[in-house]
Amino acid sequence: MSGLKSVRKSRIARHIDVLPPSGIRRFFDLVGTMDDVISLGIGEPDFTTPWTIRESGIYSIERGHTSYTSNLGMLPLRRAICRHLEKNDRLVYDPETECLVTVGVSEALDLAVRAITEIGDEIIYTSPAFVSYPAEIAMAHGVPVPVETKWDDAFSPDPDAIEKAITPKTKAILINFPCNPTGATLSGAALKRLAKVAVDHDLLVLSDEIYSDLTYDEKHVSIASLPGMRERTIFLHGFSKAYAMTGWRIGYVCAPPDLISAMKKIHQYAIMSAPTVSQEAALEALRRGEASKEEMRLSYCERRDRFVAGLNDIGLDCLTPRGAFYAFPSIRKSGLTSEKFAEKLLTSEHVAVIPGSAFGPGGEGFVRCSYATGTGELDEALVRIARFMKKLRVK
Repeated sequence: MSGLKSVRKSRIARHIDVLPPSGIRRFFDLVGTMDDVISLGIGEPDFTTPWTIRESGIYSIERGHTSYTSNLGMLPLRRAICRHLEKNDRLVYDPETECLVTVGVSEALDLAVRAITEIGDEIIYTSPAFVSYPAEIAMAHGVPVPVETKWDDAFSPDPDAIEKAITPKTKAILINFPCNPTGATLSGAALKRLAKVAVDHDLLVLSDEIYSDLTYDEKHVSIASLPGMRERTIFLHGFSKAYAMTGWRIGYVCAPPDLISAMKKIHQYAIMSAPTVSQEAALEALRRGEASKEEMRLSYCERRDRFVAGLNDIGLDCLTPRGAFYAFPSIRKSGLTSEKFAEKLLTSEHVAVIPGSAFGPGGEGFVRCSYATGTGELDEALVRIARFMKKLRVK
């Protein structure tokens, strides 16, 4: 022995070890230790999956449909997805070569990022953003590049700011509209300008449109439908939010054949295929789930108007979200950081919200509140938040 101390190598990969834990999950863990909590934190519909969809899943199991499907997913489901996109979004995809069924849109995003990213590639994303975006990019050995959106712009991104962030290493732009956590949308001139930026710089666009069916004041337009964008857009979607199917874990991705082929390679080695029962339920959702989906959308819209008005009445300035089911009020008048506000509100009044800082530095000074919960609970949450704000003013 040389006398030198041996140094044990870390068993954890460095790029994983440095990832911060999810700021959302930390608050879920806290909620689990408390009673009488009104949770406005979870990004999940409070509706049960409509019966006809559940029945289809049950019937699938009863018929013994318990085997693998094609790696790409059941062809009837892929055909139904492509028909749905052509009818509703003016997007035309070949179900045999341009559509892949995934385990939720989360897997779809993971596949897309890993399929296109080489070490050091930069991917621009708008911030505040869903917590997994920078993590997914980092886990693929890419470099996440946030471009902050602003309150004064209703959190809609500035295409010129995105263009300024482009470097020779930029590979793609990742967008999410309607947006989690802000509820912002992107349409009209700004959408066309962003498409032009992508074309001019020959960039891919990863478009997470999981909330597109939950748009309230105008029809959603996909960037993939604009001239020159279909061939450079990876379109990400799923059934979790609009059809209240979060636990079924079923999503999909549509893109040109070369991109789908690359994503399929990762999918077949890591996953094999999405759950058969969930695929059959998703097929039923597309066949007969539109009426239920619209009822839920209208309910969210009513709750949005009621809850946002209540927040503004309390003195928490809040823009009216144009999509998804999140309010993103400013808590700067409280004098607290987003983290402290959320912690104190939870311990003092048993109302759970998510600190805006969990969604990136641009979220500091805000909290995310999901209004995908019962009207009675939303009203009671407003009472408790008002009481909390009054306590802060008294102090």
